[in-house]
Amino acid sequence: MAEPEDRTPGAEPDGRFDRARLKEQLAGAGPLVGLALLVVVLSILSPAFLSVNNVVNIFQQISVLAILALGATAVIITGGIDLSVGSVLALAGISTAWLANEAGLPFALAVVLGLLVGGTAGLVNGILITKGKLPPFIATLAMLSMARGLTLVISDGRPISGFPDGFRLLVNFRLFGIVPLSVLLVLALFVAGSAYLRLRPSGRALYAIGGSHEVARLSGLRVEREKIKTYTAAGFLAGAGGLLLAARLNSAQPNAGQGIELDVIAAVVIGGASLAGGAGTVAGTLTGALIIGVLRNGLNLLDVSSFWQQVVIGAVIAAAVMADTLRRRADD
Repeated sequence: MAEPEDRTPGAEPDGRFDRARLKEQLAGAGPLVGLALLVVVLSILSPAFLSVNNVVNIFQQISVLAILALGATAVIITGGIDLSVGSVLALAGISTAWLANEAGLPFALAVVLGLLVGGTAGLVNGILITKGKLPPFIATLAMLSMARGLTLVISDGRPISGFPDGFRLLVNFRLFGIVPLSVLLVLALFVAGSAYLRLRPSGRALYAIGGSHEVARLSGLRVEREKIKTYTAAGFLAGAGGLLLAARLNSAQPNAGQGIELDVIAAVVIGGASLAGGAGTVAGTLTGALIIGVLRNGLNLLDVSSFWQQVVIGAVIAAAVMADTLRRRADD
């Protein structure tokens, strides 16, 4: 009988030790370990933390953040950044509500057009970056201002309320009376996103683009096209997040999503992605979003001031970016 292969983590099939692969595996496990430790500590400090209702509440609270972070993952893998997701979220929600309630369009058509508004904003971001040669920071900062301004113009600075009961099922319907439909939607999007990045050639190309734009171009990859597609997808997902938030609140708010872009970037970086590009996973991003959600929920249960919560979240972001910087220096 043949001897079983050495399956020690970090070992090659012939038994040689692969230090780089082991380091990659440990880095990928880091966010999960951090999440597990956070859950244990908060469970000890607050007996109500691990109740079924609270756990479901955490997942529902992070659903919008997770959807936006999914699009941001692909953007950051390419070496880019998107600061406009919060404003695009608000613009898509307000556009949908205005088209349905003020313009009188069928609600299903308004939803489709709202999603297209998000995708169009992302498309403009991609064109400004690739064709206009603007740095991603500047292009998406400009979109942040334009989208927020358009949101205020359309809504006249006022919320637009009233949605059909069927739309509200996104947050009201619960599978087996426990799992909200919004959570199932997030999981389905993340499974699809993971499959795209891991199995599709265009998904794997994003890592090559993030590693080196010039090398990717010389290798035959259509860098500009892939980046435009990536920013468009991020805008589309921001629009989806806006619709989900509107369903939860039963109104579209012109100030929705203010500041959420920081949490989005934090979730992606905490999940192990590199702001330099070329690294990141969908599973890591979901873990990062859960870390932020668990941390905020636990601090609320412990009656920690929202002001101090901002300090804690900021410290976590700084620690994640510092860890990424130190890891890249060690690799060099």
